[in-house]
Amino acid sequence: MARGRRKVEDPATARRILAAAEQHFAARGLAGARTEEIAAAAHANKAMLYYYFGNKRSLHRAVLENLFRQLRVRVLGPPVKNLSAREQFFRYVTGYFDFLATHPNYPRLVQREAIEAGAKFDWMVREHFRPLHRHLAAAVQKAIEAGEFRPVDADQIVFITLGMVTSYFAAAPIMSRVMGRDLLSADAVDERKRAVLDFLGHGLARERSSSR
Repeated sequence: MARGRRKVEDPATARRILAAAEQHFAARGLAGARTEEIAAAAHANKAMLYYYFGNKRSLHRAVLENLFRQLRVRVLGPPVKNLSAREQFFRYVTGYFDFLATHPNYPRLVQREAIEAGAKFDWMVREHFRPLHRHLAAAVQKAIEAGEFRPVDADQIVFITLGMVTSYFAAAPIMSRVMGRDLLSADAVDERKRAVLDFLGHGLARERSSSR
């Protein structure tokens, strides 16, 4: 059970509240969101919101925890047998990309929390970001040791990879206006994913010895 939540007797109502809260917190932040508006959007009332989630801060935490739980499932998930180290790393990258493509509020919520929460942001680093970074860096290192990637700094590769993916979705609303097309359309997102995978594939490829 996510921290800050009480026993849920009507899971459907709780899910509606979480979904509505995600939209409101992403748009207005913790301070700007109003519980009565969240409850109304969820077709519930404030009493039900407080019954399930305690208070606005706990509801905000529950929204983030719910997203992180889905992120872990999509990116890490159960291991797949018979994948090479290289294939496993790109499976993680694809999972992260697909998660952000289907959860556009995630970058905004994380950015707002980093700015507004100050030191309280540390729980996200400790419980989610650091473990994810270490997991991906270990995957890069395994591919290097298997001779499938050229020798690189695994930490830097993870930083570059996550940055390329996250920044696209974070900047898409602005860059869509710059480029004159919807960068969050299905075709544009698919185009971006192919470009990211192609760039990483070539950038990490082990150089072949030239024959004389």
